[in-house]
Amino acid sequence: MAQFGKASGKRGQPTYAYAIIGVALVLFLFGIVGWFSLNLRKSGDYFKENIQVHAFLYPDAGKKKIDSLKDYIAAIPYARDVQHITKEMAAKEWNKDNDSSWKKLLDYNPLPESIDFYIKADHVEKDSLNMLSENLQNTFPGVIKEFQFPTETVAKISGYVKTGAIAFLIGACILTILVIFSIDNTIRLAMYSNRFLIKTMQMVGATRGFIARPITSRAVINGLIASALAILAIWGTILLTESFVPNFKLLHDNKSLVILFLIIILLGISMTLASTYLAVLKYLKMKLDDLY
Repeated sequence: MAQFGKASGKRGQPTYAYAIIGVALVLFLFGIVGWFSLNLRKSGDYFKENIQVHAFLYPDAGKKKIDSLKDYIAAIPYARDVQHITKEMAAKEWNKDNDSSWKKLLDYNPLPESIDFYIKADHVEKDSLNMLSENLQNTFPGVIKEFQFPTETVAKISGYVKTGAIAFLIGACILTILVIFSIDNTIRLAMYSNRFLIKTMQMVGATRGFIARPITSRAVINGLIASALAILAIWGTILLTESFVPNFKLLHDNKSLVILFLIIILLGISMTLASTYLAVLKYLKMKLDDLY
């Protein structure tokens, strides 16, 4: 066993180093695509959740009914940042971005009061917002004059996010297949240098489990090392990207990244282990003359 370790160390170590680097590069590519996929979803959610919904009110709605409407909307689980915008607040907001010369032409404020709020991303869909509008107008008759949200913008963002998600899903499936084949080929090449050692141990009477155990244990370690290198490279790329493009920090999601890193670790270990074990079985089944 000691001799096997020494022989494996001398013959396999350089090949294992190349194998580890090769697997790490493949996992890095997989992780970067996964990170872009997460950013696509997060960016879609970010834009959706920054679409403001306006419930414009009748002038004679009355404060009590307006307060009841505001409390009702605030109690909706997917609504957030609910505000009652008075006529004065609406005029002030208008004057920030537009010409305020209307004050010279009109002796009254024509801007309506409104309840403004935002909706969580999962519910920013045209049908969902139309249902919400209908519900509010039926629940508070004579209070809401018009329910307004950028219909075209909502439809476009939803379409882009769905199209992008499908494209990335197809790309991720293709990439996963390529990752599996790339890792498998890399490990098989690494095991090629140990084929005579594996066969020699079999010829002196070592069992399949005895032969495979130290090699598969090393495969697990190699998978962990490759995964760690890939994760460090991905993390460095993320930090570098966020330093050059600060807006990416708004999409930063540690929970999703942890899940992505766990997937990379599981993929690195499982594929390295499976490919190594299959390579060992292959050389055990081969005849000695076929190894040359």
